[in-house]
Amino acid sequence: QVQLVESGGGLVQAGGSLRLSCAASGGTLSRYAMGWFRQAPGKEREFVAGLSRIRGITHYSDSVKGRFTISRDNAKNTLYLQMNSLKPEDTAVYYCAADGVQPVITTNANYWGQGTQITVSS
Repeated sequence: QVQLVESGGGLVQAGGSLRLSCAASGGTLSRYAMGWFRQAPGKEREFVAGLSRIRGITHYSDSVKGRFTISRDNAKNTLYLQMNSLKPEDTAVYYCAADGVQPVITTNANYWGQGTQITVSS
């Protein structure tokens, strides 16, 4: 039902910033738990940041806390991830996710985007 398309990825030097966007169609993001995950080659997909379904409470992994900010624009039906002070270990494919059932986003989310590559050079 819901289609998610990420954009904004690319190559950036350590210490730089990027903003990822996740445009949704076929659903209203404000009715879903939303979040961002990432997966580096040969590694498990891991949680990065999330917004709870009902109250929009933010959650972050310890590795990105204080550097990344998740937000959404309901008028544009778009989710964002502002990434500051990027580190080489942030290099991964980043995925947008949505869940219409669970109150908080998890790796078992109902809907996923195709991913966008983030490469941080040292």
